[in-house]
Amino acid sequence: MSLESQVRQVAEEARRAGRLMSRADSKQKDQALVAMASLLKQNQDKILEANARDVKEAEQRGLDEARIERLKLTPGAIQSMSQACLDVAAMHDPVGEMESMHRRPSGIVVGKMRIPLGVVAIIYESRPNVTIDAAILCLKAGNAVILRGGSEAAHSNRALTGIISRALDESGLPEHGVSGLPSTEREAVRIMLKQDDCIDVVIPRGGEGLIRAVVQEAAMPVLKHYKGVCHIYVHRDALLDQALEIVHNAKVQRPGVCNALECLLVHADVAAKFLPLLKDRLRADQVQFRACERSLPLLGETARPAVAEDFGHEFLSLTMAVKVVDSQGQAQEHIDRYGSGHSEAILTRDYSRALRFLRQVDASAVFVNASTRFNDGGQFGLGAEIGISTSKLHAYGPMGIRELTSTKFVVLGEGQIRQ
Repeated sequence: MSLESQVRQVAEEARRAGRLMSRADSKQKDQALVAMASLLKQNQDKILEANARDVKEAEQRGLDEARIERLKLTPGAIQSMSQACLDVAAMHDPVGEMESMHRRPSGIVVGKMRIPLGVVAIIYESRPNVTIDAAILCLKAGNAVILRGGSEAAHSNRALTGIISRALDESGLPEHGVSGLPSTEREAVRIMLKQDDCIDVVIPRGGEGLIRAVVQEAAMPVLKHYKGVCHIYVHRDALLDQALEIVHNAKVQRPGVCNALECLLVHADVAAKFLPLLKDRLRADQVQFRACERSLPLLGETARPAVAEDFGHEFLSLTMAVKVVDSQGQAQEHIDRYGSGHSEAILTRDYSRALRFLRQVDASAVFVNASTRFNDGGQFGLGAEIGISTSKLHAYGPMGIRELTSTKFVVLGEGQIRQ
């Protein structure tokens, strides 16, 4: 059988499974999630053995340290995946929920019912834990899912999808409710992205290059974010000690993720006091600054002059752009120009300024006096997350169970006909 035929078969089987998944009741779905949690613990040694093979092969292929780190699984990571299964099982099932019922002058009652999206394809790199996160969220939301992890995690993903299949079988759910592509070749992805009659939406997770390639090839809608160029604006009335801790957390805790701080905007009235304090606070973490002309003298030897490309750039490292601004309006203009719609924050004690920032700044999450690192499904109470969308249609921000559903209109009548 040709690769095209194999991929087509996977898509058709997922479509059939999706219809059955959409009809599964909450109890059955939760049984599968609880079974999955147990199987992950029972098969920990097998999963770690498969992961060790992936890590060894990745090292032999010369993958960079950051990608190898994302690839590694530990007993703690498997425990976290198991707990995520239980957490999602305990969450509310939105499928079948009725919304916004109202009676029309004709006498009909019009409402909306929450329904699964259908078949979701996930394309992701490196992180094997995404296999579990994506599967459990799609399962709870009544979707079938096609998983395509990176070739570097092939052994790990095979072990994890085997566990998922066992959990589905034990719970009486369709075996193709969660499936993978028959090949790790890029051609298999290209073929899958043309199956829009079977696949309802695709969600890519990875670098900007991967996401743009998927958008270019996909015949179905894509839920995505290209990059996370996140800003924090320190207003002149901010509590500076608090601001130091927030900026430190947003930049340093995990600099290689999409909700990490990439550009700091500081009001001119506090720049001379705040920026030297910031330089001292971040010195031990070896943060490097790309500074505008006004901030450069205040940041010492750890700074070099910013060039135009530094603003709007996703460093994903311990490097941060810094710019002094004269007003909140100027800060927001900078964010409008260079932001990526991901996460933006203002640090201020002025309620009206904070409210203005919340209303006017366009991003999937907007913060007042808090780190951008909170833009995460787990932190927002969504359980796990399948990704963060900055495309607005049909979700904006972290995508949990509810974001993996849509709505359809339902109409209740008593014999009405249209006049």
